[in-house]
Amino acid sequence: MIKRFRIFLGPRRFRAFIALLVITGIASLALNVFGPRSPLVTAAQTGLLVIFLLGASVMALGRLPAEERRRWLAIIVPSVLGIIIGSLALPQLSGIFLGAGLGWIVAGIFIFRDFRGPQNYRRAVKAMRKGDYAAAIASMTAEIGEKPTQPEHYRFRAELHRLAGDLPAARKDYQRMTELDEASAVAFNGLAEVELQAGNLPSARRAAVKAHELAPAEWVAAYNLGMIEERLGEDGGAREHLGDALRLVIPDSRHRLLAHLYLWRIHQRGADKRSAWEALKALRREKAGLEEWQVIMSAEEAGALRDVLSGDIEEARNLIMGEKAHGPQ
Repeated sequence: MIKRFRIFLGPRRFRAFIALLVITGIASLALNVFGPRSPLVTAAQTGLLVIFLLGASVMALGRLPAEERRRWLAIIVPSVLGIIIGSLALPQLSGIFLGAGLGWIVAGIFIFRDFRGPQNYRRAVKAMRKGDYAAAIASMTAEIGEKPTQPEHYRFRAELHRLAGDLPAARKDYQRMTELDEASAVAFNGLAEVELQAGNLPSARRAAVKAHELAPAEWVAAYNLGMIEERLGEDGGAREHLGDALRLVIPDSRHRLLAHLYLWRIHQRGADKRSAWEALKALRREKAGLEEWQVIMSAEEAGALRDVLSGDIEEARNLIMGEKAHGPQ
């Protein structure tokens, strides 16, 4: 559970979360030990809890998609406001308001639960969390049987097949997605990733080119295409597309890390010492990305990623941890 939470937040946010927990916890304990028992001390401790809840909420909500963020805001905001207002108005009853606020969070999880989600999806997610991919795939197959023209159903099942290591089945699902929606960059990106994982680089490039054509303003499409071209030794195209991905702003450090690694390789092969040095400096600024990869790669579900990226991550680690290099002469 803690490992999953750490992966969800990322190393920097997780460290900030632990620091916030320790600071507010120690402050609350100090008030308990050194301060006289009074409504004012209780209110101060409630304030510390509110600070922790607000800080933790900001860290977690920032990692959620917009729709899920709105759901959790509806759960958290009334609780925190109730604790603050109640504690300020009647500090001697702050413990009651605290209990009510935390109770609302528990109740809100159920009140604002998405009951619209199909039963088969919920079963599949539950099975996936337990690592029972066969049961998760069976649930999605049942959902597809009921609604065979929904591309997103095939996408989810394709991801489950990838987690289970069944690349041919994942390929079929992504191909079916492209048939149902010829303009789906997501489908072609998924197909490119499966072909890359299977070692079929020319097929991976064809799918990645199509995805980039459909979504030229999406960093993922440019990044995937550049990564595949770098592996194929097509340095000109790889340099252009990886540069495009960085200009489109790659939001997470771990993918920026690899983009700079691939550019460093390209410049090294081209004997462009100055550009290689700039890429290396940029790579070394992404130490947080290396930490993220190390946490992710330690998870059981990361088998597919390890097959494709473990060598790249190890090379990036060596470049970051190695002796300081000098700039171009």
